[in-house]
Amino acid sequence: MLLSKMFNLAELWGLRPDNTNPCRHIEKYAERKIERYLSLEEMARLGSVLSEAEGHNGESVPVIAAIRLLAFTGCRRDEILTLQWEHVDRERLCLRLPDSKTGAKTVHLNAAALEVLESIPKREGNPWVIPGSKAGSHLVNIEKPWRRLREKAGIADVRLHDLRHNFASVGAAAGLGLPILGALLTHKDAATTQRYAHLAADPLKAANEVIGQKMAKAMGGTK
Repeated sequence: MLLSKMFNLAELWGLRPDNTNPCRHIEKYAERKIERYLSLEEMARLGSVLSEAEGHNGESVPVIAAIRLLAFTGCRRDEILTLQWEHVDRERLCLRLPDSKTGAKTVHLNAAALEVLESIPKREGNPWVIPGSKAGSHLVNIEKPWRRLREKAGIADVRLHDLRHNFASVGAAAGLGLPILGALLTHKDAATTQRYAHLAADPLKAANEVIGQKMAKAMGGTK
């Protein structure tokens, strides 16, 4: 794909004749999207590491708050890093983002996310919820501290974006329907939410097992 993009740009810039991209008829490898979900034990370890880092000044307060908001809202990284206080609607318990990957969107806030927001001190003259080290700026570099924290939590393969997937996986495993998850994550295409369908099957399996046990007991299949 990289070579094809390079040749297309060369044509666009007049460096090659039109329709001479040698990659045009080469079949592309199917891309495999890898989603990483956290187990309950891993989430507990991450929570402990965040609390410890916050309590012993291991990482800045904005870094810890940003990671918690990512975990509790399912937002994308830049949606949280560029969040402004004017976007926080406390009356209706939501974030009103004027711009995102999918355009303007509303992010509903649960109690955990609200608690994080309430714990962040506002800086005079700084409109950003997650302030940076420079006056009037927002946090930019969160990848380095995230790598340090995930190492301590024993989840070195977890990316920040995986916290968004994890938010969805928890909802799917709890039996929430895919349309609800799609709305929470503001997916425009239902096919995007479909990736969590296999997780949504878990509560169905459990329900099916309950029904089977009750029927077997009633019919004398079990004592």
